[in-house]
Amino acid sequence: MNTEKKQLVLNKGGEKYIFRYEAGQEGPLLDALVSCATDPRTDFDWFDAAVLSFRLTQSLIGQADQLLYKDLPLPTQSSEFDGDCEDPD
Repeated sequence: MNTEKKQLVLNKGGEKYIFRYEAGQEGPLLDALVSCATDPRTDFDWFDAAVLSFRLTQSLIGQADQLLYKDLPLPTQSSEFDGDCEDPD
């Protein structure tokens, strides 16, 4: 079975943190972010972990949207609005 490989990358100063994982292994990835944030030997901190976990969440939301809406027709353009935003007063 060919699983999708993914990665999260964080550039921080002169350092680059690369976290590679397979689709479906987001839980262990979050554990790795926590581990790095608590490791005093790295400059990776809780803010960095939060940034990467936010990116991960956004990616998962996008994937879920694709799955949920893949069979729905695209929304049609409505011409009811004429684009005039003048104040009626």
